[in-house]
Amino acid sequence: MNMDFGLYQQQSMKMVMTNELRQAITILQYSALELNDYLHDQQLENPLIELKDHNVTEEVERQKMNEFTPVYDYKSKYDGEEDYSPLEYISEQEEGLQDYLLNQIRLLHLQPETRRIVTYLALSVDENGYLKQTCEELAEEMSEEEEAVKKGMEVLQSLEPFGVGARNLKECLLIQLRQLETKDPLTEAVIINHLDILAKNKFKEIAKAENVTIDDVQYVADFIQTLNPRPGAVFHAEPARYVVPDVTVMKIKNDFVVRLNEQHMPKMFMNKHYEKMLKDNETDIRKYMKQKFDQFQWILRSIEQRQQTILKVTEAIVRHQYDFFLHGPSHLKPLTLKTISEETDVHESTVSRATMKKYVQTPRGLYELKYFFTSAVGRDSAESSSSERVKIYMKRLIDEENKHKPFSDQKLADLLKSEHKIRVSRRTVAKYREEMHIPSSSQRKRHK
Repeated sequence: MNMDFGLYQQQSMKMVMTNELRQAITILQYSALELNDYLHDQQLENPLIELKDHNVTEEVERQKMNEFTPVYDYKSKYDGEEDYSPLEYISEQEEGLQDYLLNQIRLLHLQPETRRIVTYLALSVDENGYLKQTCEELAEEMSEEEEAVKKGMEVLQSLEPFGVGARNLKECLLIQLRQLETKDPLTEAVIINHLDILAKNKFKEIAKAENVTIDDVQYVADFIQTLNPRPGAVFHAEPARYVVPDVTVMKIKNDFVVRLNEQHMPKMFMNKHYEKMLKDNETDIRKYMKQKFDQFQWILRSIEQRQQTILKVTEAIVRHQYDFFLHGPSHLKPLTLKTISEETDVHESTVSRATMKKYVQTPRGLYELKYFFTSAVGRDSAESSSSERVKIYMKRLIDEENKHKPFSDQKLADLLKSEHKIRVSRRTVAKYREEMHIPSSSQRKRHK
């Protein structure tokens, strides 16, 4: 082996990702809302960037320029109110679960010590209304006797929504059951002793253990489904997730036309005041402004490239999924990133980024662009189908089945083959059924 040191010339090829290329890739994968936030952040850093909202009309702009009275005068709605404050009309946040419980506790006639314990317990429930700590743990936290905590827990569990303050599902259901005027010993026994096997639809086993008919157990199962397993969830709403479509597909005569939806994205202009500084005599200022000018140009080009890529990819998707736009989801065809990549002459990773978190408004509703890429199943059949299409047919068969004799996974596979010419294995049917959160045939079976 030659271990000599020396200087050698060598040619090699390697790909280097510049900051500008990295920026273009990042902008491409932004959703419409993320891009909006990004542009406003850049405006704060770059004095040359000026943004104008598409939704601001020329009339409003002209009124602002001429310093006319604003179009919307909030005071006009409240003329005559002497002590008007705009803050008084801000919409209040919806009442949460803990607030709802505390308001009920205030109306109860309780001893000060009991009120303190019940208040602590109310503030300890989670978003579903459950107490995760044991009675012993809560007593230790509050430095109270367990008996006092149990008494406070009874008060909490008497409040609405019924079932709040439970430590587990069984207790939650029992609290709701015991609030009813009419007692139901069988339902109570099933909840206490057989809740786990009830979930598996083992009605015969329960009927034998309780010495009742299968119809009686079916009635209990139906009734339990009317109870709320998460009584506090109604107060715990997730924050709204806003979706802005990047493109719109419209039907014009017999064709579908794709248009970019740019009204939600601000227009970017160069600030005229700072633009003059590009010619400033001071070298440092001119150098700084030149750097910001190059950044401005790169962002502008990256956005234009993003828009054109999304438009080109969406047009290709619409051509391949024409039957979907014409007839609906059951006509969705298998489609891969590679197919669109080859047709649009862009890399697969670019297609993936162009469809990530991007939405299209269609005559059939709002869809994520990723929705249109589905794998093919039943390749040995006359015509392969998309997985989404198979799920639609499966759901339809299950909805129409005899609930007393529901279809097994193998039977569903046979029906897909005979009625829809789709060849799928029993294992594939089971996989799709689980993805759609549909129980097995034994769990779907009704006994009366």
